Amino acid sequence: MVVHGGTAETDEAVDRLFQALSDATRRDILRRCGRGELSVSRLAGAYPMSFAAVQKHVTVLERAGLVTKQRHGREALVRTDPDAVDRARRALDDLAAGWRARVDRMADLLRDDPQGTGPPGPGDGPDAGPGGGTTRGHDR
Repeated sequence: MVVHGGTAETDEAVDRLFQALSDATRRDILRRCGRGELSVSRLAGAYPMSFAAVQKHVTVLERAGLVTKQRHGREALVRTDPDAVDRARRALDDLAAGWRARVDRMADLLRDDPQGTGPPGPGDGPDAGPGGGTTRGHDR
């Protein structure tokens, strides 16, 4: 489970979201429908593919929760769900925050230990030999 912005998304939901966004045609459909609802037939006219192929793209977006589809007479109207797009942004923000925290921690470690020697390990004490490890009781 992925937690972001006070809400929890299942890994499967986040996977569906980013899998849907991984295709350029689906991202374009999302942008077009973000400007106003469009019928699937109108969307299909904008792409060099069959109506059925565009319909499949819309279905992927709908299953990911990125668009809603509503019947209006004989046509299905598609509209972008801005809350779903926000969920994708929050998931990316959470990933970025995790990586920023790691980079900040590395910067702190480098600042605290500019020689890069790190904290003493088990074989780095006063009895350590030339290759590390202890020499007490052993001839080297």
